[in-house]
Amino acid sequence: MSKKIASARISQESSELLKKLNNSLPFDKVLYKEDIIGSLAHAKMLKEQNIISSEDYVAIEQGLNQILNEIEEGKFDLNGDEEDIHMAIEGRLTQLIGDPGKRLHTARSRNDQVAVDFRMFVRKQNRVISNLLLELIETLLDIANSHTDTLLPGMTHLQHAQPINFGYHMMAYVAMFKRDYERFTDSNERINYSPLGCAALAGTPHPIDRDKTAKELGFKEPTLNCLDSVSDRDFALEILFNIATMMMHISRLSEELILWSSSEFGFIKLSDRHATGSSIMPQKKNPDIPELLRGKTGRSYGNLISLLTVMKGLPLAYNKDTQEDKEGVFDSVETATLSLRVLIEMMEQMSIDTDAMERACNIGHLSATDLADYLVKEEGLPFRDAYHIVGSVVNQAEELSKDISKLTGEELHLIDSRISPNVAKFLDNRVSMNARDSKGGTSTKSTKAQIKSIKKWLEDIKIQ
Repeated sequence: MSKKIASARISQESSELLKKLNNSLPFDKVLYKEDIIGSLAHAKMLKEQNIISSEDYVAIEQGLNQILNEIEEGKFDLNGDEEDIHMAIEGRLTQLIGDPGKRLHTARSRNDQVAVDFRMFVRKQNRVISNLLLELIETLLDIANSHTDTLLPGMTHLQHAQPINFGYHMMAYVAMFKRDYERFTDSNERINYSPLGCAALAGTPHPIDRDKTAKELGFKEPTLNCLDSVSDRDFALEILFNIATMMMHISRLSEELILWSSSEFGFIKLSDRHATGSSIMPQKKNPDIPELLRGKTGRSYGNLISLLTVMKGLPLAYNKDTQEDKEGVFDSVETATLSLRVLIEMMEQMSIDTDAMERACNIGHLSATDLADYLVKEEGLPFRDAYHIVGSVVNQAEELSKDISKLTGEELHLIDSRISPNVAKFLDNRVSMNARDSKGGTSTKSTKAQIKSIKKWLEDIKIQ
C-alpha cells in the first residue's frame, strides 16, 4: 500500500527516513491477536447499534478470522511497509472484503484501538507472570518445608549474625514473591477498564455502546474520561514497575545463590544443566544463570525509566511519543517470564549441602546475643552492661580459637563471674535458633507456621 490508509491530509509520499522512524510494525505485530479480538468486538457492537449492516458485520467477522489464521499459519507477511499492526490488518481486511472493511473503523480512532489492544496484552501478561510467581512460591515452599531444622548462619552486612534455619531463609523470599504476586493482581484491577469507543480524544457522535464492547472484551466497564483514556499509559508503567521490583527480588536471590555456590561457602551446587564451564580453565563451573538474572534486572529498570521519561512531559491527549511505550514492555515481559521459568527449574534441581551450612554456623559467634539476653533475663543486668560483658567473652573466645557456642560453662564463668556455668547449654546454635519462637521468627516451629500460612493462602487463591 503506497497510499497509506490514515493519510487523507498528506499529499506527498512519506520520506523513507520518516517511514523508518515511524514504523512500529516490527515490534507491535505482537499485538495481532488483541487487535483482531478488539476489532471483532467493535464490529459486533456497530452491528447491534445499527451503525453497520449485518451483512457488513458478517464479512468483517469472516475476514478478520481469516487474517488471524493467515498470521498464525505464517501466510500473512508482517514484514511489509505498513506503519503498524493495526493498519496492516485493516489493509488486508479491505483487500479481502472491500468496502465493509473500510467501515470497521467507524466510531473509533487508532488512539483508542491501540489503547485497548495494549491493555488487553498487559492484562494477559499480568496473569501469565502471576501464575509463574505462584509456581516459584510453591518451589521455594517445598525447599523450605524440607529444611526447617537445617542450620544456616543468618547475616547482616554479609557478616555472621545469628543462627537461623534454611527453610526460614527461603520463606523470606516467599514473602517477597508473594508481594510481587499481589502487585500484579492488584494492577489487573486498575487495568480492567476499556478505552474502546473513546475515539481520538473526545468520544464520538455515533450511537455506540461502550458497555457492550467492554463486556465483550472481558473488562469490568468502560473508562471514565476519553481524554485521559487515549493517553493513559499508567497500566504499562505499572507492569514495568512490578517487573522491575520482582527482578530486584530475583537478583537478590541470585546474588546469594552465586555466593553460596562458591568454594568459600559451598552451601549449594547448581546442576550441570544450569552452569557453564570456562573456555580456558577446565576446572570451572560458573553460575551463569543467576549471574544473567542479576544482570537482566538492570535491563528491566531501564525499560521502566525509559517510559517514565517519555511520559513526563506529554500534554493531553495522544502524542506520537507514546509509540515508545511498547518495546520496553514487550522486552520486560519476555525477560520476566524467561527469568521466572529458568529460576524455578534451577531451584528445583540444585543440591543443598546441609553439613556445610551447619559448619558455617560455628564461625562468627552466632549465639552471642543469646548470652546477652540470658544475662538480662536471668541475672537482671541492664542490657548495655550485658552487651559489654559478651563483647569481652567474644574477645576471649577469639584468643582461645573457639566459637562462643563451644565454650564450656566453666570457661564462661572464668571470663566473668556474673555468668553462670549453666548458660552454656543456651549457646548451642540449634537451641539459639529455636529460642526465637516469636511470630515470624526463625524457630523450626515458627517457620512451619509460616509455611502453613502460605499453603493456606495458596489454597484460597486456587479456590477463587
